Amino acid sequence: MTTAHQQHTGHDHTHGPDCGHMAVQHGDHVDYAHDGHLHREHEGHYDECERSGHTECGDHPHQHGPDCGHDSVQHGDHVDYLHDGHRHAAHDGHYDEH
Repeated sequence: MTTAHQQHTGHDHTHGPDCGHMAVQHGDHVDYAHDGHLHREHEGHYDECERSGHTECGDHPHQHGPDCGHDSVQHGDHVDYLHDGHRHAAHDGHYDEH
C-alpha cells in the first residue's frame, strides 16, 4: 500500500497504545487520529497518512454523518468515520475502506 510521505511537523506527542488517541490499523501500519489528522510513525517522525486506492467496504448498513456517534476526521477533501477498527469514507453510494 503506497502512502504519501508528507511529514507532520511540530509534533511533540508520542503515539502508542496508551496515548489516548484512536488507533486504526491501516494496511501494514497503525494510524492515530489526532487534531483532525491521521498520523503514522515513520523513521522517528510522524507523517500525514493519505488515502491510497479504492477498496469498497462490504455490507455496511450504517449511515455515517455528523450525529452518527463515530469519531470523524478530515482526510484531504473528505471526512473519514472511524469505527470497528476501520476508516470509512462515503463514495458513490457506498463506503470505502481507508
